[in-house]
Amino acid sequence: MLASGDVVDLDLGLPEGREAGFRHPAVVVTAQRVLGNDPSVVHVVPLTSELRGFASEVQLEPDPHNGLDTASAAQCQHVRAVAAARIHEARGNVGSAALSQIREVLGLILDIPG
Repeated sequence: MLASGDVVDLDLGLPEGREAGFRHPAVVVTAQRVLGNDPSVVHVVPLTSELRGFASEVQLEPDPHNGLDTASAAQCQHVRAVAAARIHEARGNVGSAALSQIREVLGLILDIPG
C-alpha cells in the first residue's frame, strides 16, 4: 500500500510544453486517509535533479530513507492526479518534515489558507 510521502517511479506520459513527462520519480501527496481506501487515482509532485531554486520547488537531499540517488527538487508547480496503475515501484519516503514543506508550497500555489 502507498503512503503519503512515498517516492515512486511512474510513467507521466508524453509531456506538453514544460510539463514533467516520461518515466519520472515523484512524491505521493495524497492524504493517508484517502490512500487507506486504495484509490485508483493519486496525487503526485514530480521530482527533478535540475535544481533551479524556484519558490515553487522544495529541495530534497538523498538519504537512506527516501531512495533518492541525487539532490532533487519536488516540482510543486507540476502537481497532478495520476492513475495508481502508472506507479512502477516505491523507492522510499521523504518523511513528515519534507512532506509538510511540499504541502505548504502546494497550499501557496493553490491559494489554500493556512
